[in-house]
Amino acid sequence: MSAIDHVFAQLRQEGRKTLIPFISAGDPDLEFTAAMLRRLPEVGIRLCEVGIPYSDPIADGPVIQASYTRALQRGISVRAILEAISPVATQAPIVPITMVSYAIVYRHGLETYVREAKQAGVAGLIVPDLPLEESSPLADVCRREDLSLIQLITPTTPKERAKRIAEQTTGFIYYVSVVGITGERKQLPPELVDNVAWLRDQTDLPICIGFGISQPEHVRMLAPVADGLIVGSALVRRIAEAKELPRQKAIETALEFLRHLAAALEPNNKITMA
Repeated sequence: MSAIDHVFAQLRQEGRKTLIPFISAGDPDLEFTAAMLRRLPEVGIRLCEVGIPYSDPIADGPVIQASYTRALQRGISVRAILEAISPVATQAPIVPITMVSYAIVYRHGLETYVREAKQAGVAGLIVPDLPLEESSPLADVCRREDLSLIQLITPTTPKERAKRIAEQTTGFIYYVSVVGITGERKQLPPELVDNVAWLRDQTDLPICIGFGISQPEHVRMLAPVADGLIVGSALVRRIAEAKELPRQKAIETALEFLRHLAAALEPNNKITMA
């Protein structure tokens, strides 16, 4: 079992769901990224996606693209990101997952990237531009290192293909809520709950929903069918808007937003302060 498997096993035993925030590594800087990771358990969060900046990301909207651009302009590197994550992952009860383009993994070498990520405490990879048919080499390496390779299913994925993706996925299934790019939405598709409920009948894997989640109403709508809810652009935007604030105040602003969403996640979820 990977660290992600252990987290979801514990959550299910407790009858709890979880938020999974997405933060762009190095925006505004790596010290902020590490500090955010360290503080996330205060609002009951156990898993976090760390976006590895890339100049040509797939499916990311303007908010996340802009955050990647800012980080790249500062000369961010994968090695520096992993070095920043490592002490947090070993000291704090937070499990990092990298959202990373396959181009980055391929350039580093599959075994090198996976090994270095594992050494830094990363528990899984989300590689959005890696199609199922080409995922076996990376899946094999992840399996040997006991890292989860999390794959995506979208509203337009044919059902038979969705079943195949579920069979090849480890850790959890990332269900994309909408057709299009990342970004905050006022409303989510009404058929989303039924789509995820169907997928629930096809697999025992945890299902986490992402894209567009930014309001307590979204959380209340999706909590009955999801194991986790991924919050990206709404959090990245708030971090960007708070960059002129003192460091601790900016972190508190981000945490308060997550606390607000977590309160709507599930009536029985008790958020305890560290």
